[in-house]
Amino acid sequence: MDNIIGLEKNPGKGGVKIDSVSERKARLLRQGDFYRVGIAHAKAQIKHDSRPDVLFHSALDHATWAVRSRIDAVLHPTGISVASIMPYAATIVGFITRRRLIKPAIGVAAVVGGVVWYLQQRRTRDAQTL
Repeated sequence: MDNIIGLEKNPGKGGVKIDSVSERKARLLRQGDFYRVGIAHAKAQIKHDSRPDVLFHSALDHATWAVRSRIDAVLHPTGISVASIMPYAATIVGFITRRRLIKPAIGVAAVVGGVVWYLQQRRTRDAQTL
């Protein structure tokens, strides 16, 4: 409460000019207006953020961020990032969709994912035995 304009504990101390009552009152009224605008803005933000499409969009953003950060963590030791390989990935995805190779590509991705999972499990098991 000490930082509220017009409610200083010792107005006029330290070379500060003492304001008249009407000036303090006008300052407090302006501050009240700003407070009410802030409350209205917060209520509108909560109302907007609780809409189903906004909730879905934020969940999708969160999931995308989680996947990207995992991929970046895996690629970090090689010095490669998702941003640097994304143009190549977009080209490959475009090629796969143009040639209608979606189902075989999903199969290959599943096999590669299984191999990576197996190698990860094996590395974890080897690290535990040491």
